[in-house]
Amino acid sequence: MGELMTVLVTGGAGYIGSHMVRALTDASESVVVIDNLSTGFSQFLPEGVPLFIGDAADENLVEGVISAHSVESIIHFAGSVVVPDSMRDPLAYYRNNTMTTRSLLTAAVKCGVNRFIFSSTAAVYGNPDQVPVPEHAPTRPLSPYGSSKLMTEIMLHDTASAHGMNYIVLRYFNVAGADPDARIGLATVGATHLLKIAVEAATGQRAKIDVFGTDYPTPDGSCIRDFVHVTDLTQAHRAALSYLRGGGTSVTLNCGYGRGYSVLETIEAVRRVSGRNFAVQYAPRRSGDIMTMIADTARIRSTLDWTPQYDDLDTIAAHALKWEEKLSRERHGDLQHAVSA
Repeated sequence: MGELMTVLVTGGAGYIGSHMVRALTDASESVVVIDNLSTGFSQFLPEGVPLFIGDAADENLVEGVISAHSVESIIHFAGSVVVPDSMRDPLAYYRNNTMTTRSLLTAAVKCGVNRFIFSSTAAVYGNPDQVPVPEHAPTRPLSPYGSSKLMTEIMLHDTASAHGMNYIVLRYFNVAGADPDARIGLATVGATHLLKIAVEAATGQRAKIDVFGTDYPTPDGSCIRDFVHVTDLTQAHRAALSYLRGGGTSVTLNCGYGRGYSVLETIEAVRRVSGRNFAVQYAPRRSGDIMTMIADTARIRSTLDWTPQYDDLDTIAAHALKWEEKLSRERHGDLQHAVSA
């Protein structure tokens, strides 16, 4: 019977996707993953979860997986997420984000999948007029990354209207942290997430952390972000799935806590939980960066059955640190092993 309720997770071996797959399998859901492993790791998937190594843009692959596994819902994480990269290579972002989703939706429509959860981003708002920012705020992305996600939202809306699909768009704010049991976390080398870079500095894996822009009109001059723990984010997706399965209509929801922390406060939190000092270098502002981004969370809290469990910066930093220490040990263990061999 469980076969009738399989969830396809694209990008399921990546940072957020792998936490999602764990949350689903922990809840005894039937899950199948498509990931091209460009930034994902197959070893992050729980035992027994089928992984198809390939592209979510490959319509034949997607159709085959949907029919072979009786997929009823798609949670779509696959995509590129680095704002500065998108400034340098916009076409890669329109391909990996916008065009990939177009192909995925084509396969979904063809196979009659009518539940779709999409990973969008607060970057669609650009610099918001009001903070916290509500979902009905104007969308004025400052980067091709934000634009590629906004285009996808529009495409999803139109496709759903034409084909009787129900969807949820979750606009993520700053996703951070790691599985509380440190089973999995953000392992991408050269990751650009602020908290990740800070815990790499705290564990001696990088010499310093760069802060881009200290002259913003904010209390301490640095940008302000609304961090959301990756485990809470995955629980929001589980709540979104329940909502759609219960016949809920399509909706766009901010996914954050509604609380802002500055870049410098975030670095302080990592210093606090690690008990270590590390070098911070101040650099000029980066183009595409948004000054202040805090979620208005009224809509998600009233729509979904979702109560965050890790809404605390020190907790998020501690989980990120615990994961980073584990990664560091494993890397050095591998080195020692290589040396002794």
